[in-house]
Amino acid sequence: MAKVPILRLKPREGRRARAGAPWIFSNEIALDSGVKSLLPGALVKVQGDDGRHLGLGTFNPGSLIAVRLLDATPDTEIDRRFFAERFARALDLRSSLYDQPYYRLVHAEGDRLPGLIVDRFGDTCTVQITTAGMELLAEAICSGLDDVLSPANVVLRADAPVRSLEGLASYTRVVKGEISHPVALAENGARYFADPMRGQKTGWYFDQRDNRAFVASLTRRRSFLDLYCHSGGFAVLAAKAGACVVHGTDSSASALALAADAAEANGVQGVCHFVKADAIEELERLAGASQRFDIVACDPPPFVKSRKDLEAGSRAYRKLARITAGLVSSGGFLLLASCSHNMPAERFQAECATGIARAGRSAKLIRAAGASPDHPVHPMLPETAYLKALVHALD
Repeated sequence: MAKVPILRLKPREGRRARAGAPWIFSNEIALDSGVKSLLPGALVKVQGDDGRHLGLGTFNPGSLIAVRLLDATPDTEIDRRFFAERFARALDLRSSLYDQPYYRLVHAEGDRLPGLIVDRFGDTCTVQITTAGMELLAEAICSGLDDVLSPANVVLRADAPVRSLEGLASYTRVVKGEISHPVALAENGARYFADPMRGQKTGWYFDQRDNRAFVASLTRRRSFLDLYCHSGGFAVLAAKAGACVVHGTDSSASALALAADAAEANGVQGVCHFVKADAIEELERLAGASQRFDIVACDPPPFVKSRKDLEAGSRAYRKLARITAGLVSSGGFLLLASCSHNMPAERFQAECATGIARAGRSAKLIRAAGASPDHPVHPMLPETAYLKALVHALD
């Protein structure tokens, strides 16, 4: 660690980092030829212009978020033992939250491991690396995970689109064990299936766990429409909770196949009907057929992938709220969600309210929630609270 270079900040910069935030932006750094020549992902010690040590982190000269701090102590060894200790702390928290081994084990900055996500499916783990720094530390990460959990199977999902911002290639590979079929998981008393190799993100969206449970609590003897239903998270639980009719739609045939398998595994295949279709086209078809549902859940992919997409994405959320509100029966419920961290919660709520009003409906907001607690938010990075889920009661 004695050879780790020192990176200095410009005068009066690093205010958030001094307060405990793990990000340092490129315009805060005193860039010289030596700093610019560092390998993307290299470890650096960070100092303020006053000589105060701010910690140890990884540096990427080509990224807007140039430094992601790993530890406040500049001489910390970032090795197998370091990751094992962080994983053990993360495991202690999840063990307090859940009695079954199906959850997000590591949630990047929320678990003091920026650029790293680990989801656990029993004895299978998916590891998602999104930064150049974590890419260089992949071997230590996998070794530390093995020390703490010793999973039978580990899949490295290095295929997130955000990797391109770090100059990283995209790939997926099994680094331990063998995976030839989807894995089972349990959530909210239901049985589901995830595909760690080819499924979206890491194969499952644990973040909606609590929101699925809340919506399911409303569904007894009611009809339910699940848009962007993926592998049946909302739909199957609604059917299991007593929904009389469940209609799910998604554009992915492989995700729908897993949803159908989950419906069968929970004995609700006779209630669930899944359709492969574009969500907007299916919405327009249902509206044209004057179909109505007691409950509609709409959890689309991110519409605001960057700040420049905010206005277009806001219009898309507004339109989706308008169309879906028109499909909800009088006295029914509408869940609208956004996983775009660049979409402010207040703006999302306003766009949804506007869309509902333009559908000629009045509504009461009865729940505003985020991700489940296995997705902790770094207290100094409110932007990491990416998920927004709103449940409206419509008149």
